[in-house]
Amino acid sequence: MPEQAPTEHTPEIPLGSWLADLPDERLIQLLEFRPDLAQPPPGSIAALAARAQARQSVKAATDDLDFLRLAVLDALLVLQADTAPVPIAKLLSLIGDRAGEADLADALADLKQRALVWGDSAVRVAADTSTALPWHPGQVTLEYGSSTGDQIVELIAGLDEAQRDVLEKLVEGSSMGRTRDAAPGAPSDRPVPRLLAAGLLRRVDAETVILPRQVGQVLRGEEPGPTQLTAPDPVVSTTAPGDVDAAAAGAVIDLLREIDVLLQNLSATPVPELRTGGLGVREIKRLAKATGIDEPRLGLILEVVAAAGLIAGGMPEPLPSHGEGPYWAPTPAADRFTDMSAAERWHLLARTWLDLPGRPALLGSRGPDGKLYAALSDSLFSTAAPLDRRLLLGMLAELPAGAGVDAATASAALIWRRPRWSRRLQPGPVGDLLTEAHALGLVGRGAISTPGRTLLDDARDAGDPAVVIDAMTRALPKPIDHFLVQADLTVVVPGPLQRELADQLATVAIVESAGTAMVYRVSEQSIRHALDVGKNRDWMHAFFAGHSKTPVPQGLTYLIDDVARRHGQLRIGMAASFVRCEDPALLAQAVAVAGDLQLRALAPTVAVSPAPVAEVLTALRHAGFAPAAEDSTGAIVDVRPRGARVPAPNQRRPYRPSPRPSSETLHAVVAVLRKVTAAPFGNIRVDPAVAMSLLQRAIKDEATMLIGYLDAAGVATQRVVSPIAVRGGQLMAFDSSTGKLRDFAIHRITSVLSVDDR
Repeated sequence: MPEQAPTEHTPEIPLGSWLADLPDERLIQLLEFRPDLAQPPPGSIAALAARAQARQSVKAATDDLDFLRLAVLDALLVLQADTAPVPIAKLLSLIGDRAGEADLADALADLKQRALVWGDSAVRVAADTSTALPWHPGQVTLEYGSSTGDQIVELIAGLDEAQRDVLEKLVEGSSMGRTRDAAPGAPSDRPVPRLLAAGLLRRVDAETVILPRQVGQVLRGEEPGPTQLTAPDPVVSTTAPGDVDAAAAGAVIDLLREIDVLLQNLSATPVPELRTGGLGVREIKRLAKATGIDEPRLGLILEVVAAAGLIAGGMPEPLPSHGEGPYWAPTPAADRFTDMSAAERWHLLARTWLDLPGRPALLGSRGPDGKLYAALSDSLFSTAAPLDRRLLLGMLAELPAGAGVDAATASAALIWRRPRWSRRLQPGPVGDLLTEAHALGLVGRGAISTPGRTLLDDARDAGDPAVVIDAMTRALPKPIDHFLVQADLTVVVPGPLQRELADQLATVAIVESAGTAMVYRVSEQSIRHALDVGKNRDWMHAFFAGHSKTPVPQGLTYLIDDVARRHGQLRIGMAASFVRCEDPALLAQAVAVAGDLQLRALAPTVAVSPAPVAEVLTALRHAGFAPAAEDSTGAIVDVRPRGARVPAPNQRRPYRPSPRPSSETLHAVVAVLRKVTAAPFGNIRVDPAVAMSLLQRAIKDEATMLIGYLDAAGVATQRVVSPIAVRGGQLMAFDSSTGKLRDFAIHRITSVLSVDDR
C-alpha cells in the first residue's frame, strides 16, 4: 500500500479509463474472475466498464467474497467511495486496527483484480455496490464491537411486547425504519428510544433507525457474526491421517453393506410411489424396519442410489401384486454395481453425492408450506447443495492433514468465507453435511480423508478417476478369506470378506450384527435356505471346515446333518403351464413333439411345462395342433401378448457448474477490445444497454454528459445534456443548447461521455 495519501484534488479516473490502462494479463484475469463480463463479448472497453458496474454483475462478483473483502467494501461505502475517490489512508485509519496491513493490502488488490474497486492512491467503487452486500452498508464498519451474541440474546429476553413488535417488523421487512422517535429528544419511555439506548437499534439520522446486523441474526435464529476480519480457526481435534482413513474406510464398508441390503429388499418388494412423487412416510418406516437402517440415514442412501441410477420409479417386471404402481425398484445398473470392486462402488456413490442437487437431511421435516419433505421427490431439489458440499470439503482440504472440525466451528469458518451464504451455512445444515460426508467416507473423525481429498481434486480438475479409486483401495482393509465359527453357532468375520466368500456365507447364515467386524448366525432356517438354493450337506461341511480359523463346533455339524436329512422328503416342482387333454394318445403325441417345451406327463391326461402359457400355445400350434388356453375354472381365455410400456424414470437435474470461457476465448476478447478502444470510452457506437447504464449513473451523480445523437433524418449531432430520467426507452434530459427539457430515444444515442473527460 502507498505510504502517502493523495491530495484532496486527486482527479477521479473513470473505470473505463482505468481498465484501458491495465495490461492484457490483468484484463484476462478480470474476465476469469467475472466470466459474465465476457458473455457475450463486450464491444469496447466502455461496454466492459458499464457491464462491470451493472447491479447484477456486481452482485455476482461479490458472491464468493469472504468477510474481509466484503468488510472492505462496506468501509469504502461508509467513506462514500461510490460517489468520489477515497484515499487509501482513510480506509486504513477506519479499519486498519482490525486486520493486518498485509491482509488489507491483499484484500484490496483482489478487489481491484475483480474491478469491484479501482484507482491507485485513491479508490472508487461502483454505484450499485451497496446492493451487493448481504447487509446494509455500515452494518459491519459502524457496529464493530457493539455487543456480543450472548449480550444480544439477554437484552432481547428482557424486552416488552411493544419493543418486540418494533424489532419483528424490521426483521420481516427492511432493516431500516423511519420514525420521529429516532430524534435525540424523543420521549425516553417510548419503544424506539429504549431500543436505541439498549443498543438493539442504531440511529441513522433524526428520523431513521436501522436494525443492527447481529440483532437481526439473533432474531432470525442464526448464529451472530462474523465480526472479526481475521479468519476463525475451525480445528477442534487432531488425528493421525492413518486413523482418519481407517475411520472413513469403516464407514464405506457399512455403507456398501447397507446398500446391498436395500437393493435386495427393493428387488423382492418394490415400494409404491406416491401420486405426488416420492415415497410415503409409512413406506420409509417399513423400509427402515426391514433393512435395519435408521430413517435419516436411509433417506440419504435412497437419494444417493437414485441419483446414481441404481433405483428408479416405474413399472417393474415382474409386476408386484401389491399397490397400483408406479414402484421404486432396482434398475439393471444395480446388477453391474454389485460386480464392481468396493472402491469402484464407493467412487460412484461419493461422486454422486458431491454433485447431488438435493438436501437429504430435510427428510422428515416440513417445508414453508407445512408439508413434509418426501424421499425421492423434487421437494428436496437444491442447486446450492453441491456448492455447499464443495465449500465444506474445500475448507477441510486446506487444513493440515488430520485436523478435525465440528459443526459449530466449521459453520463459523464457512460463514466467514461466504457471508452471502450464511443462512445455508448455519451449524445445523453444516452438521448435516458433515454427517453425510462421514457416511460416504469423505470425512473421518471430523477431518477430510485421503480419498476424500483426492476426489475433491479430481472434481476440480476433471482428472483420472482411477487415481481416486486407487486412493480408496489403499484405505480399505485387504479382503480376508476366513472367519471364526463360535460354539454358539455364530460366525465372527474380523474384516471385509472376499466378495465370493461373503456371498457364499450369506447363503448359509444371516447377519446378526453389522459393522467392520460382522457377526453372522447359523440356524435351522439359514441352513434350509442354503439347501433350497442348491447347496448340499457335504458342501456346507467343507465350506465351514475350509474357511474357519477355529474348529467347527460339533453342534453345527449335527445341525447341518439333521436339517439335510429332513430336507426334500416332500417335493414341489415348478411349472408355468399345464396341458390337459381327454385323449391320452393325442396328449402323448404332443409331449413327443414338444421339444424345448420340456413337457412332462404327470398322468395320462395331464402334462406340465416350465415354459409360459403363451410359448406352449405358439409351439403346439406350429406343430400342427389346435390348443386353447383356459383359466383355473376351465374357461377359455385370451393370452395374446400385450405391449408393455415402462415410463422413463424421473431424471434429477445434475449439478453442472456454469460454463466458463476458455483461455483462447478470453485472449480473443481482449484483443478485440484493444483494437476498438479509444480513451476514455472508445470511438464506436455505444451499445444501448451501456448507454442506459452510463446515463443512469449520470442521473445519480447529477453529472452533465456529452451525447452523440442521430435524429430521425439520420443527421448526427452532439448535445450537452443534464440527464433527469430514463424510462420507456427514452432519456429525459435538459438540453443546454435549447434551454429546454426534451426526450432522446436511447437507440439513437451513439456515444455517451462525461463533459469532464473530454
